[in-house]
Amino acid sequence: MIKIKSLEEIELMRESALIVSKTLGLLAKEVKPGVTTLQLDKIAEEFIRSEGATPAFLGLYDFPNTLCMSPNAQVVHGIPNNKPLIEGDIISIDCGAYKNGFYGDHAYTFEVGEVAPETKKLLDVTKQSLYEGIRQFKAGNRVGDVGFAIQQHAEKHGYGVVRELVGHGLGREMHEDPEMPNYGKRGRGKKFTEGMVVAIEPMINMGTHKVHHLKDGWTILTRDGKPSAHFEHDVAIVNGKPELLSTFEYVYQALGINSDEEKEFRQKELVL
Repeated sequence: MIKIKSLEEIELMRESALIVSKTLGLLAKEVKPGVTTLQLDKIAEEFIRSEGATPAFLGLYDFPNTLCMSPNAQVVHGIPNNKPLIEGDIISIDCGAYKNGFYGDHAYTFEVGEVAPETKKLLDVTKQSLYEGIRQFKAGNRVGDVGFAIQQHAEKHGYGVVRELVGHGLGREMHEDPEMPNYGKRGRGKKFTEGMVVAIEPMINMGTHKVHHLKDGWTILTRDGKPSAHFEHDVAIVNGKPELLSTFEYVYQALGINSDEEKEFRQKELVL
């Protein structure tokens, strides 16, 4: 059952989402060759708690850490470890925070030093596909409209769209209805209405869309060993239109990037 949120609840969700956004911004300064994902995980946990929130992933379904850290051919759900990142890696950092009874859930794929041009293109196209999907998350549209937009954009560049993993509704639970696949047919699936909140999160592979699972019960990798990218935003429907609750602006500030990509999805100015 889809749980509709009031404007007051959406603002509480924005607070949780922005704690995650600030965490990703903090980590953006730390992602570099030689750092381990366990070091990043500790930084994230300490910051989230300092903001009066709880790390949402820690203990969720028995997950052992604060962050899902998925480098290179890992798609999602990688477990932090003591292996240092190296020049040319990419790493998806997926983070959650719980505060005031609501969850935030947000992800960004970072470059570690200088990455290959073809890998940089994968990241760019995956992030573009995220916004293509968000544009379709509006009152009267359906789940398939979002999935179709993401799939069409990724596949026209020759990339594989992961089928086994999907976005989801978000609220007092980390995973609520509806499921939000990154593929689909226009006009199919549940209809979007005012007050819905979802996490849209394309997971796009450089090669095949097929994946496999490690024996750790969590880590998911591309079947062909090629890189995968993952970007995620929390989005509400307000006044019939998509309203971003999360932001990449803290990441961009840390990395010295100027972007107005989020402007069309904000009905009021974001105060950083």
